Amino acid sequence: MSKVIEQKKQVVQEISEKFKTSVSTVVVDYRGLSVAQVTELRKQLREAGVEFKVYKNSMTRRAAEFAELAGLNEALTGPNAIAFSTDDVVAPAKILNDFAKKNEALEIKAGVIEGNIATAEEVKALAELPSREGLLSMLLSVLQAPIRNLALATKAVADQKEEQSA
Repeated sequence: MSKVIEQKKQVVQEISEKFKTSVSTVVVDYRGLSVAQVTELRKQLREAGVEFKVYKNSMTRRAAEFAELAGLNEALTGPNAIAFSTDDVVAPAKILNDFAKKNEALEIKAGVIEGNIATAEEVKALAELPSREGLLSMLLSVLQAPIRNLALATKAVADQKEEQSA
């Protein structure tokens, strides 16, 4: 019996480490999804570098307490799956939110964003943000606007002087 307890302790430690090392974690209720739908969801998450696992709620609750995320325990009821991302904060929220829009059976319950517990609404709001590349392109266009306007004004002045001298 102690061997089983040791195995459970290892699983709890593994989950706790994932909570601590992940920049973004999303808890979902996957009840009602077909095997094909879950397989497609796992594929999308895997391509984005997101780990998607199902753990027993009792072990996940203990791991959340060890990771000092006890507030997450309210969402850990019923069949849950957890998406862990160590690289991209937005990726799991975006993929799961888009999948939930197409498949009503998937429900986002809660999340952990950079060590802070987030409600389902906050996770959905994060999912609506543009991607990192989109934000960088917006920033670049804002930085280029003054120089572009200066170039256009200089060209207009040069054209006007050219017309006056002709």
